[in-house]
Amino acid sequence: MDVNAYLQRLNYTGPTSPTADTLRQLQLAHLQSVPFENLSIHSGEPIVLGEEPLFGKIVGRRRGGFCYELNGLFASLLRALGFEVVMLSAQVANDKGEFGPDFDHMTLLVTTPVEPEKRLLADVGFGDSFNEPLLLDFRDAQHQGARSYRIDEAGSQLLLLQREKGGEWNPQYRFTLEPHQFPDYEEMCQYHQTSPQSHFTKAPVCTRVTSNGRVTLSGMRFISTREGVREERPVLDSDEFR
Repeated sequence: MDVNAYLQRLNYTGPTSPTADTLRQLQLAHLQSVPFENLSIHSGEPIVLGEEPLFGKIVGRRRGGFCYELNGLFASLLRALGFEVVMLSAQVANDKGEFGPDFDHMTLLVTTPVEPEKRLLADVGFGDSFNEPLLLDFRDAQHQGARSYRIDEAGSQLLLLQREKGGEWNPQYRFTLEPHQFPDYEEMCQYHQTSPQSHFTKAPVCTRVTSNGRVTLSGMRFISTREGVREERPVLDSDEFR
């Protein structure tokens, strides 16, 4: 792992000691520099899970990816900096509150090894979600700007990530703390690349956090959000899309 090259990819010049504040700054830098995107799926480019191929894609070719790629490589960076990192399997909730299968999403349990030791949920691969890591063992609301998140116990060793919207708490995904490795995600990674039932195969998407909002290319629509104000316009043609 070429840590310096990765940090340059993130435009990151902050501290690198394995503390909660370093993790917060790294996650935000990652979200602002590396897009969440499924363009490989729509260009026929196979997605290979492993530190070397992911480093070549995200750092070497300055691309983005989806959860298995972004969180998988981010985990490698954090370990190289001295954090303790566990890859977790998450089941993603749909609009009806129904959950997908195991390994539908990869998220990260990150522990800071220095005093005070903290366990945090980190995620740079879930699209429009929390921008800063969440305290894993804290059950009250955690506020980030105008948004609020909460991690609740959901029984059977399950934890549930929720986001507040319109005065109601809506599920985003649920997960256990069982550790996993790249091969455990292979089947679902292949499913999301090939199945017509996967939302990743339906249309290309590329989205990235900005200093005051988010920019998103979704199909042939360009969406920009600044200070909570959303603007959308059609993409004129394939040249503009590229």
